Amino acid sequence: MIKRILILALLIPASLMLSYRPANAVITRNPFRDIVAQSALLAEADSGQILFEHNMRASHPADALARIMTLLLVVSAIENNEAHIEELIEMTDTAWEGLTSNNTTLNIRPGEEMTLKDLMYCAFVGSAAEAGNMLAERVAGSVEAFVELMNRRAIELGCENTRFFNTHGSHNSSQITTARDQFFILREALGNPIFAEISGVFRYSTESTNMSDTRRITGTNSLLNSAGKYYFRYCTSGMASVTFEGGHSFAGAAEADGLSLIVVILGSDEVINEDESVDMRNLTEARRLLEWGFSEFSWRTVISTTDLVEKAPILHGAGADFVNLRPETEIVLLLENSVPLEEFIRAITIYSVQKNEPLVAPIEAGEVLGEMSLIRNNIEYGPILLVANTSIELHRFEFIRMQVMDILNTPAARYIMWGLGLLLLAYIGLVIRYNIIRSRKVRKISEAKRKLAEERMQASKPDEELLTYREDQRRRDYSETVSGRPPQRPPQRPGGKQDPRKRS
Repeated sequence: MIKRILILALLIPASLMLSYRPANAVITRNPFRDIVAQSALLAEADSGQILFEHNMRASHPADALARIMTLLLVVSAIENNEAHIEELIEMTDTAWEGLTSNNTTLNIRPGEEMTLKDLMYCAFVGSAAEAGNMLAERVAGSVEAFVELMNRRAIELGCENTRFFNTHGSHNSSQITTARDQFFILREALGNPIFAEISGVFRYSTESTNMSDTRRITGTNSLLNSAGKYYFRYCTSGMASVTFEGGHSFAGAAEADGLSLIVVILGSDEVINEDESVDMRNLTEARRLLEWGFSEFSWRTVISTTDLVEKAPILHGAGADFVNLRPETEIVLLLENSVPLEEFIRAITIYSVQKNEPLVAPIEAGEVLGEMSLIRNNIEYGPILLVANTSIELHRFEFIRMQVMDILNTPAARYIMWGLGLLLLAYIGLVIRYNIIRSRKVRKISEAKRKLAEERMQASKPDEELLTYREDQRRRDYSETVSGRPPQRPPQRPGGKQDPRKRS
């Protein structure tokens, strides 16, 4: 009974602190109005999409969650070949400096040699403060230098309100974080397979050392304890923190049905039941959020690469006036299962239509012809490229015509056409000149023939007169012969010359 009263006395201040919520709290989606935490967040790890948040930017004591950053820096050093996971580390006196009876330790004594791997398990799973300090000295040379690395890495990850002052997570009022920042840190850490392995263990046994037998250690993440009441079979990683000043906190991850969820609970409490059993509500709230996330959300294919979303008109296609367009890539979104896909509005752009230019065959399958975006609740997803679903060949006659046009549109062809045009004009000019000269010659020849004909006609006229004269003369000769008179001489030709033809 006295134990129960003491526990209640400790919980009253924490409960008063938990009831405070900033007036300007922004809740993007809150299915849990009764969430028991100062801050909470549920997000999908791969996409970074936040599914639920409650005061995710509010400052809160980091406490033991600081060990997530400590382990992250150590595994990063291993990844960068600055340390080896199997190397032996000798515990130093300086690793114990500043520690008090309030710190959790595994009594790893100065001079004791332990592998770096076992030292990491002791620091993260076993919550050993001296192990955290020893890891800091191995990576950075001193605890102070390591803490500087912790703060620098937090800034690199986008943490806006996180400050570290020790490696092991003992309470320090200046050592703070937020649910949002803790999500960034854990998301980065889970990308390292060594971190994922260590943070996913609830029980671990170290190897014996030069000064100690095997240590059997138990973790704080009871969602990994298959024999406990908080067990959540999809949980893969996590760290729980319990301090009087900061209350009960948790940061962990779970995977199921293709979803990787990260949950952060800061400043929760515990409940003492009538049978004096205790419920750790940082764990129950974390499990409740994870169960809700897996039941309500899933990756859904909103648009597939086999969907024919639009038709693009084409010219000169062989047996086709249009080509079907399909997405080059699919759009897969993390959505609530109840969201109808018909809510997404398709914004489609066909490049040829946008430019007011005809799309001319041939078209190759897979050729990019447009783009598309999906819009829902004023949020745009995309754009993704639209490609031709099939090939469209050019009509044969059009193919020949276009080949000729392509040839004629080349600079060399234009020069040749200009040259042929000039030659044609020159030829036409020569033909015209030839016809003019020929017609002149024809006229001259015709004139000459006409004149010659006239001369011949003139020359032939005296002959006719002579014939007539001769006929008359024969008649006269005949009559004179009959009458006894002598014949007369024939007349002379024009020009005074005598006709050489004689009368026989």
